[in-house]
Amino acid sequence: MTGLAEDLDQASRTPTRWRARLRSAAVDLLPQRARVEPLERGWAWPVLAVWAAGRALNVTLLWVAYFSSRIAGWTFGPDGERAHTFLDFLSGWDAERYGAIATTGYPVSLPTDASGAVERNNWAFLPVFPLLERTVSDLTGLPWQVIGVLISVAASAAATLALFALLRSVTDARAARWAVVLFSFGPLSFVFVLGYAESLFLVLLFSALLLAVRRRYLSIAPLGVIAAFTRPGAVALALGLGILLLLRWMLRDRDPLTRSEVIGLVVSGGATAICGVMWPVIADAVTGQAGTYVRSEMAWWVPFLGEGSFLPLAPCLVMGWTWLGPLGVALFVLLVGAVFRWILSAQVRRLGIEVVGFALSYTLYLFAVFLPTQSLARLVLPLTPLLADSRLSASARARRWSLGGSFALQAVAVYLLWALGNP
Repeated sequence: MTGLAEDLDQASRTPTRWRARLRSAAVDLLPQRARVEPLERGWAWPVLAVWAAGRALNVTLLWVAYFSSRIAGWTFGPDGERAHTFLDFLSGWDAERYGAIATTGYPVSLPTDASGAVERNNWAFLPVFPLLERTVSDLTGLPWQVIGVLISVAASAAATLALFALLRSVTDARAARWAVVLFSFGPLSFVFVLGYAESLFLVLLFSALLLAVRRRYLSIAPLGVIAAFTRPGAVALALGLGILLLLRWMLRDRDPLTRSEVIGLVVSGGATAICGVMWPVIADAVTGQAGTYVRSEMAWWVPFLGEGSFLPLAPCLVMGWTWLGPLGVALFVLLVGAVFRWILSAQVRRLGIEVVGFALSYTLYLFAVFLPTQSLARLVLPLTPLLADSRLSASARARRWSLGGSFALQAVAVYLLWALGNP
């Protein structure tokens, strides 16, 4: 009987131990944030100056690539197309897809080739950006190419301001400023002057995270809903809000969690999650064919993997195995592990669970559903708040290397991922 009593006592203590361990992890992930000075008067103007300098560099590098290619008689992108004007050059690839949606809408049936394989089509692109293009174009009479570039550039300004406001709410001025500099001059920042939806998605995302930091949780809902129909990835925001709710609930004795905050997190997270998975449902309903969205996305994977079915958590591993065998799988596992380790490092954790929780969620999302092709470079842009890692701005040497690397890599990216290929 004594042995049975000891077993029962041990079993009763096991949940308590697990709760203690989870609480300890929550305390570590949700530290008391150091007091941050409020935004000073006129803070936006220096930020906009950095943004303007970044866009000027983007346009300069793109113009050099365009002009050089025209002189040499090169074609653009993997399809070997010719850009007759600089505006055409800024409106190719995904931008052209958005333009087609803005002018003609989505196909009512899923296009297939003679063998029955799904062809690349516009169902892979979400509707908010082309809807804006069409609306503004109808109002102004300007062509969609001009409107697409203008929306992208304007949204990049708003995203830069939202990023700085977010980071100044969680870290010191130097780290926040330097993150904005790296964001404005980073290797893939040239997409901010193309007719792409990245800028619009980022301003919605950074604004949502800023609202989370300020605990205006219910106000996140409309931003999350719009983001869900702008670019893939809003479900990661929903998961990040779920992580925030869980950790705040576990530590409610230290940091009271009000009923209105619970409602705000549940409503915003739920609305974002539901809308984040609605586009495939809408695509299926319009075409009458199951899997329209996923099969449309996978049409771009054929050159890398051939025909196949989508398996969650497998795209990176399948590609690694296809190209390099066991070594490729190991490399991808090590890469993802390194990213998670960076996110959970002490320097990044100081940014707070709002930033860290989203970064963990979004990294998991990318690993779960995306193929690491040339598009991956711009798909990591939502992780930009991590650039406030204090190690990147701690010394003049670190700042020189990070900024110099950004300049050099952007020049390479413009050539490889735009003039030669497409991101």
